[in-house]
Amino acid sequence: MSLLVVEFETALRWTEILLGFAFAQQSLEHLTRFSIERLIFFPRLVLSLLLIFGWQTPWVLLALFVLALVMLKCFQGPYNGGADRMGLLILCCCCLVQLAPTQAWKEIAIGYLSLQLTLSYFISGWVKVVNHEWRSGQALCDVFQFSTYPVSENLRLLHLSPRLLFFASWFAMGLELLFPLALFSQIGLLIALTITAVFHFSNACFFGLNRFFWIWISAYPSLLWFQQRVFVEF
Repeated sequence: MSLLVVEFETALRWTEILLGFAFAQQSLEHLTRFSIERLIFFPRLVLSLLLIFGWQTPWVLLALFVLALVMLKCFQGPYNGGADRMGLLILCCCCLVQLAPTQAWKEIAIGYLSLQLTLSYFISGWVKVVNHEWRSGQALCDVFQFSTYPVSENLRLLHLSPRLLFFASWFAMGLELLFPLALFSQIGLLIALTITAVFHFSNACFFGLNRFFWIWISAYPSLLWFQQRVFVEF
């Protein structure tokens, strides 16, 4: 039995709204940069706001996709790594929903996004757990001690607490590896999404990885619909 009924159109609209917010936030970071960046990111900001308000959504998504291709060319790939790749994935899936001829194909596009989101956690956990430095906690120690992430000096002192970072490493790996199991229960998924959202928020605070927080959150409504569609209805 589903405690929270998530309709397809509702999940899609919230995915678009959150994606628009994430893109708008990213675009604002570039408006004080070089002129070539302003030429790209000011239109992206305007389109992101239109996406949030739901004005001519199919055409806005298409324009954002074209801009994404321009950005890939300009920056020679996803310049911000995983966050940009996930943003492009969500954007492509939303575009496919608009182009899909039937409801079944629309659901396949969102289902694909949901599976990719789930795999992103599991694969991230797997890459870590097979690495001895992550299993020992040394990887996190090195992050706080040597990384160039914009953490404060007080946070850098966490490398002096290896036992704490050991447990933090295993918590992160366990959360990511076990995430797919949350699909079997809506309550479990809601709990898992809350924990992962806090996890991304903490990474934003500790390391300045704010883009990961908003982009991954953007895909959560689709995953809630997918869990209900696949694991509840069937």
